[in-house]
Amino acid sequence: MRRAHRVRQVVNYVNLSTPLGLLIARIGRATTRRGERGLVYAHGYRIPFPVAGAFTVGNVILTKHPDGYLTGPLLDHESRHATQYAACVGLPMLVLYVAASGLSLLVCGHPASWNVFERLAGLDDGGYPYALPLWRRARRRGRRAGAYGRPAD
Repeated sequence: MRRAHRVRQVVNYVNLSTPLGLLIARIGRATTRRGERGLVYAHGYRIPFPVAGAFTVGNVILTKHPDGYLTGPLLDHESRHATQYAACVGLPMLVLYVAASGLSLLVCGHPASWNVFERLAGLDDGGYPYALPLWRRARRRGRRAGAYGRPAD
């Protein structure tokens, strides 16, 4: 494991975000295992909230999908969220993330497209769309904009 991943792992245990992630995985009856980069994968999460292919709390990545789902760009995206927990001193990240999602919803109608945490983690890697702000979409309506402000085909 790289030194940066080890530091992140320790910081996220000390700031209590990883223990919270493990508790959420247990409550959601997910099966946990050690993953790459000092992460813990929690597959088979059974609670229908949040609505996402995967989500991260501390160094724990939770998903309703079976083992093998967390690979490639999605794993990169969720790993960046684990780093954000370390940088935001743990549990305050939850409040900041919810606020950023609400702001994104107000700006463009989508909770991730203008969420600073999702943008820094890579919207494409997380499978999120790039949505134009609502005020820009209103101007484009005259030009027949499609979904999320992109020109229609």
